Amino acid sequence: MAGARTKTRRRALQILFEADQRGGDPVTVLADWVGRARGGDADTPPIAEYTMTLVEGVQAHRGRIDDLISTYSVGWTMDRMPTVDRNVLRLGVYELLWQDDVPDAVVIDEAVELAKEFSTDDSPQFVNGLLARLKDLKPTLQR
Repeated sequence: MAGARTKTRRRALQILFEADQRGGDPVTVLADWVGRARGGDADTPPIAEYTMTLVEGVQAHRGRIDDLISTYSVGWTMDRMPTVDRNVLRLGVYELLWQDDVPDAVVIDEAVELAKEFSTDDSPQFVNGLLARLKDLKPTLQR
């Protein structure tokens, strides 16, 4: 059974993915999900505080996050990446650089698991490689 943080990451990925697919603002999509959950929509589970932290954090640092992904993803532009991979990486980069309470190894493992669950066969290795590279460069990248 998935742990609480794993579930919050999965939900954050779903929200980021939906916003990306629609070309919308993730915080607006998050607000819609929260509204549906509070309104008693049986198909929308309650949105955890950490899910909100992740979505809002990714959005707040999106420019820097996307620059880092673009810079270090060899052979892949942001536009060519599967939407799932792009958003798994956004979550991973945000947690790696801005969530100091989460160990780097956990961030990478969780991102790889999301890629295994929701993306292509090649995605877990791609996500692992890119986040491991950013982890190694973390002291020079922070803030």
